[in-house]
Amino acid sequence: MSRSVRLVPPVAVVLALALTVGACDGGVRGTPGGSGVRDPYFPKAGNGGYDVGHYDLTLDYTPAGRHLTGTAVITARATQDLSAFDLDLAGLHVDSVTVEGRKARFARAGQELTVRPHDDLRKGETFRTTVRYSGTPHTLTDPDGSKEGWLPTADGALGLGEPVGSMAWFPGNHHPCDKAAYDLTVTVPKGLQAVSNGELADQVTKGGRTTFHWHTAQPMASYLATVAIGHYDITRTTGPHGLPILTAVDPTQEEASKDVLAKIPDIIDWEEYNFGPYPFSSTGAIVDRPGDAEYALETQNRPVFPADQFDTGTLVHELAHQWYGDSVTPKSWQDMWLNEGFATYAEWLYQEDHGGKSAQQTFTDLYDGDDEDIWAYPPAKPSSAAHISDSPVYQRGAMVLQKIRQKVGDDTFYDIIQGWAATRRHGSASTADFTAYVDKKAPDHDFSGIWKDWLYGDGKPARP
Repeated sequence: MSRSVRLVPPVAVVLALALTVGACDGGVRGTPGGSGVRDPYFPKAGNGGYDVGHYDLTLDYTPAGRHLTGTAVITARATQDLSAFDLDLAGLHVDSVTVEGRKARFARAGQELTVRPHDDLRKGETFRTTVRYSGTPHTLTDPDGSKEGWLPTADGALGLGEPVGSMAWFPGNHHPCDKAAYDLTVTVPKGLQAVSNGELADQVTKGGRTTFHWHTAQPMASYLATVAIGHYDITRTTGPHGLPILTAVDPTQEEASKDVLAKIPDIIDWEEYNFGPYPFSSTGAIVDRPGDAEYALETQNRPVFPADQFDTGTLVHELAHQWYGDSVTPKSWQDMWLNEGFATYAEWLYQEDHGGKSAQQTFTDLYDGDDEDIWAYPPAKPSSAAHISDSPVYQRGAMVLQKIRQKVGDDTFYDIIQGWAATRRHGSASTADFTAYVDKKAPDHDFSGIWKDWLYGDGKPARP
């Protein structure tokens, strides 16, 4: 997708001028933060001028009427002198906005919620924004036709956010480069559960409704936030070195999913051996009915699976994302292969270690196969937003890793992928960061051909 320039509506221009002219608090002369961080595939996603440290989200949802009432308390640090800043929010009605407890002016333009604080914010200042909102959350359609955002289910709802769906149910800085801690408190009718990321901090039933408070201490990109509302059988066990495992399974899928769920401890143990220490404080899975979602997603701590896509390979893939994608998160959606290439390669390695084909045989079969879609574009340069989840990102991305392994041998290769996960733990990284890391980690090897032909090159590379 060609890089696009956002055309600012006349109303927004007038507002921006008014905000700049009116800035006069204590000598600070702020300017509006940018709307969008100019991601090459989703240019309106995210916002400039601040960095979020914590989201405190309080939601009340009634599935029968599909009505959501929410309060978002967003704690952030200004990265410039700010007279105004934007939050991403698709649909929903904004009832009020305050900044540091004082009423703030706000305006809406598409997915942009522009906030004008009572006083300009100084660079480096930590500030708290409270947004009260309500309405029926939207289901969004991605450029590739898949559904995300707020997905109504037979007995509740499922919040999924890759790449920008989280803005359908809470306002925020919805780009993977800005990660934060989360507290999510959800109130639902008694008898239903609300399952989210992190750990369950509290659960209270009162007046026919139950409130669940989930806490996520490690930084999380907003696209990895989830809330699953419905009837679930909750199971708590432990994995390697006492790691808490929480699974939430739709009762109709419990029998069909139990054998795969039982593999979580062994898979985590295997992935720790290959990728390094597990990066979060708990793990698990959410298994919903077939059709509730069209895909599995690596939501932080416990991935979400529709039951018809819940098998060992997919579980290995989504749990591998906890290292590659969730802990080490892409700086932009152009870097998607750093998520999917690594998780796909984890499947290859798992097969290799569990009596299946070697990773090299999988590589050779793909190279010699008749699936020309793999060569449609290089993994580090998807052709458009509609294709960031196509096979070049997954399969050819994994092939890049196998090429590195071929060149350096197993000992150095595992040093590289474990070191990458450790060095960038809980941060964000780009493709350029990765190639620089590999070049530095193995200075006696020349990777320029791999980068040129396999990572960035058009078409099918010459036979390896």
